[in-house]
Amino acid sequence: MNPLPSAETLLPPSQPLKPASARTRDRGSSELRLIAAVGEVLARDGFAGLGVNAVAKQAGVDKVLIYRYFGGLPELVRAWGGSGSFWPSVAELLGDDPQAVLTLPTAERWTRFLEIFIDSLRQRPLTVEILAAEVAAPGELSRILDAEREAWGAEAARVLGGPEFARRTHLNALTLLVILGIQMLIVRSRHTAVFSGIDVQTEAGWAQIKTAVAATARDLFAADPAQP
Repeated sequence: MNPLPSAETLLPPSQPLKPASARTRDRGSSELRLIAAVGEVLARDGFAGLGVNAVAKQAGVDKVLIYRYFGGLPELVRAWGGSGSFWPSVAELLGDDPQAVLTLPTAERWTRFLEIFIDSLRQRPLTVEILAAEVAAPGELSRILDAEREAWGAEAARVLGGPEFARRTHLNALTLLVILGIQMLIVRSRHTAVFSGIDVQTEAGWAQIKTAVAATARDLFAADPAQP
Protein backbone atom coordinates (compact mmCIF):
# COMPACT_ATOMS: atom_id res chain seq x y z
CA MET A 1 0.00 0.00 0.00
CA ASN A 2 1.38 3.35 -1.04
CA PRO A 3 1.80 5.85 1.78
CA LEU A 4 -0.51 8.85 1.79
CA PRO A 5 1.03 12.03 0.43
CA SER A 6 2.10 14.52 3.04
CA ALA A 7 0.31 17.82 3.51
CA GLU A 8 3.37 19.59 2.11
CA THR A 9 3.02 17.80 -1.22
CA LEU A 10 -0.67 18.68 -1.51
CA LEU A 11 -0.15 22.40 -0.98
CA PRO A 12 0.92 24.47 -3.98
CA PRO A 13 4.46 25.76 -3.73
CA SER A 14 4.54 29.24 -2.28
CA GLN A 15 5.54 32.06 -4.61
CA PRO A 16 8.42 34.14 -3.39
CA LEU A 17 7.55 37.76 -2.78
CA LYS A 18 9.01 40.23 -5.19
CA PRO A 19 11.52 42.66 -3.71
CA ALA A 20 9.99 45.99 -2.73
CA SER A 21 11.88 47.76 -5.53
CA ALA A 22 10.34 45.43 -8.13
CA ARG A 23 6.83 45.99 -6.74
CA THR A 24 7.43 49.75 -6.90
CA ARG A 25 8.52 49.46 -10.53
CA ASP A 26 5.44 47.37 -11.34
CA ARG A 27 3.16 49.94 -9.75
CA GLY A 28 4.86 52.79 -11.56
CA SER A 29 4.53 51.00 -14.88
CA SER A 30 0.85 50.22 -14.29
CA GLU A 31 0.12 53.83 -13.30
CA LEU A 32 1.75 55.13 -16.48
CA ARG A 33 -0.19 52.64 -18.61
CA LEU A 34 -3.47 53.65 -16.98
CA ILE A 35 -2.76 57.36 -17.42
CA ALA A 36 -1.89 56.83 -21.10
CA ALA A 37 -4.98 54.67 -21.59
CA VAL A 38 -7.26 57.55 -20.56
CA GLY A 39 -6.11 59.60 -23.52
CA GLU A 40 -6.28 56.66 -25.91
CA VAL A 41 -9.86 55.80 -24.93
CA LEU A 42 -10.92 59.44 -25.08
CA ALA A 43 -9.46 59.88 -28.56
CA ARG A 44 -11.13 56.71 -29.84
CA ASP A 45 -14.50 56.75 -28.06
CA GLY A 46 -14.93 60.25 -26.63
CA PHE A 47 -16.19 60.98 -23.13
CA ALA A 48 -19.24 58.78 -23.69
CA GLY A 49 -16.98 55.74 -23.95
CA LEU A 50 -14.68 56.61 -21.08
CA GLY A 51 -15.22 54.19 -18.21
CA VAL A 52 -13.30 52.08 -15.74
CA ASN A 53 -13.64 48.91 -17.80
CA ALA A 54 -12.60 50.56 -21.06
CA VAL A 55 -9.54 52.21 -19.53
CA ALA A 56 -8.42 49.06 -17.72
CA LYS A 57 -8.81 47.00 -20.90
CA GLN A 58 -6.84 49.54 -22.91
CA ALA A 59 -4.07 49.52 -20.31
CA GLY A 60 -4.07 45.74 -20.04
CA VAL A 61 -4.50 45.72 -16.27
CA ASP A 62 -7.20 44.81 -13.76
CA LYS A 63 -9.68 47.62 -13.14
CA VAL A 64 -9.15 47.30 -9.39
CA LEU A 65 -5.81 49.04 -9.88
CA ILE A 66 -7.62 52.23 -10.89
CA TYR A 67 -9.18 52.38 -7.43
CA ARG A 68 -6.08 51.17 -5.65
CA TYR A 69 -3.66 53.60 -7.26
CA PHE A 70 -5.86 56.62 -8.00
CA GLY A 71 -9.05 56.30 -5.96
CA GLY A 72 -11.37 56.17 -8.96
CA LEU A 73 -11.89 57.25 -12.55
CA PRO A 74 -12.26 61.02 -11.87
CA GLU A 75 -8.93 61.06 -10.04
CA LEU A 76 -7.30 59.10 -12.87
CA VAL A 77 -8.65 61.59 -15.42
CA ARG A 78 -7.27 64.41 -13.26
CA ALA A 79 -3.86 62.69 -13.20
CA TRP A 80 -3.91 62.39 -16.98
CA GLY A 81 -4.94 66.03 -17.35
CA GLY A 82 -1.97 67.14 -15.28
CA SER A 83 0.54 64.73 -16.81
CA GLY A 84 1.64 67.00 -19.65
CA SER A 85 0.35 64.53 -22.23
CA PHE A 86 -2.93 66.39 -22.56
CA TRP A 87 -2.03 70.04 -22.15
CA PRO A 88 1.34 71.80 -22.52
CA SER A 89 2.57 73.05 -19.17
CA VAL A 90 3.57 76.67 -18.65
CA ALA A 91 7.15 75.46 -18.16
CA GLU A 92 7.05 73.78 -21.58
CA LEU A 93 5.78 76.97 -23.20
CA LEU A 94 8.61 78.99 -21.68
CA GLY A 95 11.11 76.78 -23.48
CA ASP A 96 14.63 75.73 -22.55
CA ASP A 97 15.59 79.13 -21.15
CA PRO A 98 12.54 80.41 -19.26
CA GLN A 99 14.41 83.29 -17.65
CA ALA A 100 15.34 84.64 -21.06
CA VAL A 101 11.68 84.57 -22.11
CA LEU A 102 10.48 86.21 -18.90
CA THR A 103 12.89 89.12 -19.31
CA LEU A 104 11.70 89.91 -22.85
CA PRO A 105 9.57 93.02 -23.42
CA THR A 106 5.88 92.25 -22.92
CA ALA A 107 5.02 92.16 -26.65
CA GLU A 108 7.82 89.70 -27.43
CA ARG A 109 7.07 87.57 -24.38
CA TRP A 110 3.38 87.35 -25.30
CA THR A 111 4.23 86.47 -28.90
CA ARG A 112 6.79 83.83 -27.99
CA PHE A 113 4.42 82.18 -25.52
CA LEU A 114 1.59 81.96 -28.06
CA GLU A 115 3.87 80.75 -30.86
CA ILE A 116 5.10 77.86 -28.71
CA PHE A 117 1.51 77.19 -27.61
CA ILE A 118 0.49 76.81 -31.27
CA ASP A 119 3.32 74.38 -31.97
CA SER A 120 2.75 72.39 -28.77
CA LEU A 121 -0.96 71.95 -29.38
CA ARG A 122 -0.48 70.99 -33.04
CA GLN A 123 1.95 68.31 -31.89
CA ARG A 124 -0.77 66.75 -29.70
CA PRO A 125 -3.29 65.18 -32.12
CA LEU A 126 -4.77 63.22 -29.22
CA THR A 127 -5.53 66.47 -27.39
CA VAL A 128 -7.09 67.97 -30.51
CA GLU A 129 -9.45 65.00 -30.81
CA ILE A 130 -10.39 65.35 -27.15
CA LEU A 131 -11.06 69.09 -27.54
CA ALA A 132 -13.47 68.22 -30.34
CA ALA A 133 -15.11 65.52 -28.21
CA GLU A 134 -15.58 67.96 -25.30
CA VAL A 135 -17.68 70.23 -27.48
CA ALA A 136 -19.84 67.32 -28.64
CA ALA A 137 -20.39 65.64 -25.27
CA PRO A 138 -19.46 67.70 -22.20
CA GLY A 139 -19.96 66.08 -18.82
CA GLU A 140 -18.51 65.49 -15.38
CA LEU A 141 -15.23 64.07 -16.65
CA SER A 142 -14.73 66.84 -19.19
CA ARG A 143 -15.24 69.37 -16.41
CA ILE A 144 -12.23 67.84 -14.62
CA LEU A 145 -10.09 68.73 -17.63
CA ASP A 146 -11.71 72.19 -17.65
CA ALA A 147 -10.47 72.66 -14.09
CA GLU A 148 -6.95 71.61 -15.08
CA ARG A 149 -6.93 74.17 -17.89
CA GLU A 150 -8.34 76.84 -15.58
CA ALA A 151 -5.40 76.29 -13.23
CA TRP A 152 -3.07 76.43 -16.23
CA GLY A 153 -4.63 79.73 -17.32
CA ALA A 154 -4.14 81.26 -13.88
CA GLU A 155 -0.48 80.23 -13.86
CA ALA A 156 0.03 81.46 -17.42
CA ALA A 157 -1.51 84.84 -16.59
CA ARG A 158 0.71 85.20 -13.55
CA VAL A 159 3.90 84.24 -15.40
CA LEU A 160 3.11 85.88 -18.72
CA GLY A 161 1.35 89.04 -17.70
CA GLY A 162 3.28 90.80 -15.01
CA PRO A 163 2.47 94.33 -13.84
CA GLU A 164 1.09 95.47 -17.19
CA PHE A 165 -1.66 92.84 -17.11
CA ALA A 166 -2.51 93.93 -13.59
CA ARG A 167 -2.93 97.54 -14.75
CA ARG A 168 -4.76 96.70 -17.97
CA THR A 169 -7.12 93.99 -16.83
CA HIS A 170 -8.75 93.57 -20.26
CA LEU A 171 -5.49 91.98 -21.49
CA ASN A 172 -6.35 88.77 -19.65
CA ALA A 173 -9.66 88.45 -21.50
CA LEU A 174 -8.02 89.34 -24.81
CA THR A 175 -5.36 86.68 -24.29
CA LEU A 176 -8.12 84.18 -23.52
CA LEU A 177 -9.85 85.00 -26.81
CA VAL A 178 -6.62 84.48 -28.74
CA ILE A 179 -5.93 81.14 -27.02
CA LEU A 180 -9.50 79.94 -27.65
CA GLY A 181 -9.23 81.05 -31.28
CA ILE A 182 -6.02 79.07 -31.69
CA GLN A 183 -7.67 75.99 -30.18
CA MET A 184 -10.69 76.19 -32.44
CA LEU A 185 -8.59 76.72 -35.58
CA ILE A 186 -6.52 73.65 -34.73
CA VAL A 187 -9.68 71.62 -34.09
CA ARG A 188 -11.17 72.83 -37.38
CA SER A 189 -7.95 71.95 -39.20
CA ARG A 190 -8.75 68.25 -38.68
CA HIS A 191 -11.35 68.42 -41.46
CA THR A 192 -11.10 71.92 -42.95
CA ALA A 193 -8.03 72.91 -44.95
CA VAL A 194 -8.74 76.58 -45.65
CA PHE A 195 -10.37 78.90 -43.15
CA SER A 196 -10.88 82.56 -44.06
CA GLY A 197 -8.30 82.25 -46.82
CA ILE A 198 -5.59 80.67 -44.64
CA ASP A 199 -4.56 77.03 -45.10
CA VAL A 200 -4.62 75.79 -41.51
CA GLN A 201 -3.25 72.38 -42.49
CA THR A 202 0.14 73.70 -43.60
CA GLU A 203 3.17 75.24 -41.91
CA ALA A 204 2.86 78.24 -44.25
CA GLY A 205 -0.68 78.90 -43.04
CA TRP A 206 0.34 78.74 -39.39
CA ALA A 207 3.30 81.00 -40.12
CA GLN A 208 0.75 83.58 -41.31
CA ILE A 209 -1.15 83.23 -38.06
CA LYS A 210 2.04 83.61 -36.00
CA THR A 211 2.91 86.74 -37.97
CA ALA A 212 -0.55 88.12 -37.17
CA VAL A 213 -0.05 87.33 -33.46
CA ALA A 214 3.27 89.20 -33.45
CA ALA A 215 1.76 92.22 -35.24
CA THR A 216 -1.16 92.27 -32.80
CA ALA A 217 1.25 92.17 -29.86
CA ARG A 218 3.29 95.10 -31.20
CA ASP A 219 0.17 97.22 -31.67
CA LEU A 220 -1.41 96.14 -28.40
CA PHE A 221 1.56 96.72 -26.12
CA ALA A 222 2.71 99.86 -27.87
CA ALA A 223 -0.50 101.50 -26.68
CA ASP A 224 -0.45 103.85 -23.73
CA PRO A 225 -0.68 101.55 -20.68
CA ALA A 226 -2.72 104.20 -18.92
CA GLN A 227 -5.48 103.68 -21.47
CA PRO A 228 -7.90 100.70 -21.19
